[in-house]
Amino acid sequence: MEFRGVCVLLGVLLLANCSLQQSPPKKKLIKKGTRKTSDTVKDAAIEELQKQINNINQELNLLKEQQALQTVCLKGVKIHNKCFLADTLRKRYHTASEDCNNLGGVLGTPTSSEENDQLRDYIRQSIGPDEQVWLGINDMMTEGTWVDQSSFTITYKNWDTSNHRSPQPDGGMSSNCAVLSGASRGKWFDENCREEKPSVCQFNIV
Repeated sequence: MEFRGVCVLLGVLLLANCSLQQSPPKKKLIKKGTRKTSDTVKDAAIEELQKQINNINQELNLLKEQQALQTVCLKGVKIHNKCFLADTLRKRYHTASEDCNNLGGVLGTPTSSEENDQLRDYIRQSIGPDEQVWLGINDMMTEGTWVDQSSFTITYKNWDTSNHRSPQPDGGMSSNCAVLSGASRGKWFDENCREEKPSVCQFNIV
């Protein structure tokens, strides 16, 4: 009986020892697993917060653009789905174009006769009845192929063809930029891009 009791006791001690030896790794595994789960939850939460921050930033930028556009429309004129703002300061074509881009717009580019007429009237009132302003078109890349500032070939044109001996555009390689003339009822002329002229910035209403 005593021997059996000793055996039982030894057996219990051996089991206890084995269980103690096996327990720590299990605890470590559980800790690792828990840590991984916790890290995953944290990563997901951070990612979700980042998405929310990005969305808020986008909304703020949109509001800023809308506010800027409203200011432009109030200062300038709204024609169809665009706002136009005159700049009376005389500049070369590239400078005028860059200044419009910095404001979030492009040089004015009418796409219909109605839009061209309204832009002509706005120019005559805001800059002067006899002024010419830069248009957002040029043929710098390929002579005779006039494109807008997105490099798309223009579909609407209003060149002055009243002079049959020299219809516009007639400047050849030396005149790669275009102007809209208030004095010539809104007709277009090609000009040397280095000339200094007023301009009108165009902003598309989203």
